[in-house]
Amino acid sequence: MRALVATGNADRLVELTNVDEPALAHDELLVSVEAFSLNRPDFLWLSVPNPQWRVGIDFAGKVIQAAADGHGPAVGERVMVHAPDGGGGAELATAKPQFTTTIPANVSSETAAALPLAGLVALRLVREAAIKKGQRVFITGATGGVGHFAVELALNAGASVTALARPGEPVDTLIQRGAQVIYALDEATEPFETILESIGGGVLTQAFAKLTRRGTILWFGAASGQPAQIDFFSFFPDRSSMTLKHFVYSEVEGDDAADLQELVTLVAAGVLNPHISRIEDWSQTSEVLKSFQTGSLTGKAVLTVKT
Repeated sequence: MRALVATGNADRLVELTNVDEPALAHDELLVSVEAFSLNRPDFLWLSVPNPQWRVGIDFAGKVIQAAADGHGPAVGERVMVHAPDGGGGAELATAKPQFTTTIPANVSSETAAALPLAGLVALRLVREAAIKKGQRVFITGATGGVGHFAVELALNAGASVTALARPGEPVDTLIQRGAQVIYALDEATEPFETILESIGGGVLTQAFAKLTRRGTILWFGAASGQPAQIDFFSFFPDRSSMTLKHFVYSEVEGDDAADLQELVTLVAAGVLNPHISRIEDWSQTSEVLKSFQTGSLTGKAVLTVKT
């Protein structure tokens, strides 16, 4: 079969190569991959010396061999898969039933492939923050995969959401859904009870000044690549308290299969609308990966697999 294999070459991070078909464990499905999406970890793992990473943390396709232990979807069912160890960038990929859910008929494979990692992070962020009706929430990186979903989920919970974007990024959908979009923290006129932050650097530093007393920041990324500075004395003279938590989606409570099913059901119902900015043939994967390096990608990039 063909699969995308790391090259160790910064100019072309992966290439299509003939490899052996994967061997199935007794608790794994075999999936014929139709589409997969790229995530920032794909780029990061491929950029290390002597990379062994296989792209495809998230993918969708059809089950062609069920798990020998009897768990999970049956042969012929369309499935959405989250594969924390990658491997979806191939004609065939294995899947654990606990990271797999079936896809409703009105959801395409391309849409499903864009959902798992970003969706799980956003769903668990909103859940961890206990976002509820009337709460003032600020979300940075709002046009990214996680940020876009987080805005939609927070709005669906009834929160008042302000979203930070860069000038020129597509924000019409967020505005139509009810979010207020700003392009600099200085534009925020009221403090927020909860901030979901993924840029780091100066944005995180400024965010502290935008919290209400006893507010919370869930910090889940550092897209800027810059360190943040926190001045203890900036919280005086009122001695206001706050909470800063480094959020890791895999370290909070959650049933992966149930959460994936919830996400794809929300997509089918029109509550979540994945922001897919690029759909390309998988032969273009290296070119798409470059957009992570340049920071030019907004939303999700999905690659279709032609067998």
